[in-house]
Amino acid sequence: MQSNDYVKLQVCPVDDNTNAKLTVGAPNLSFIIRDEDHTLGNSLRYVIMKNPDVDFCGYTIPHPSESKINFRIQSKINNDSTSTPAIDIFRQGLVDLKQMCSIVLEKYEETTKTFKDMETN
Repeated sequence: MQSNDYVKLQVCPVDDNTNAKLTVGAPNLSFIIRDEDHTLGNSLRYVIMKNPDVDFCGYTIPHPSESKINFRIQSKINNDSTSTPAIDIFRQGLVDLKQMCSIVLEKYEETTKTFKDMETN
């Protein structure tokens, strides 16, 4: 049973040398995702790197005995010195990965049904 203070996803604030810890709108962020491993880490990294606004995306698992991922996203700086917030890139990556998984699951179920139907005939 999880306690009320259990956090699955933690956004690590960025220190920009102004004593203001930024997370909202920051172009570069680190995330800690608990209770996950390479299955989510590598898949999410792959999907996020397909986003043209991403300059860098990577993850590490600090130690094999810890079930957490340190995930980092850096967005590209545009010509007008703006950038897409890293939190928005992260959210879009999760949505895209969920859609990809839904498509794979749907194709798998269709193929399994077709195979079972062929087996019974």
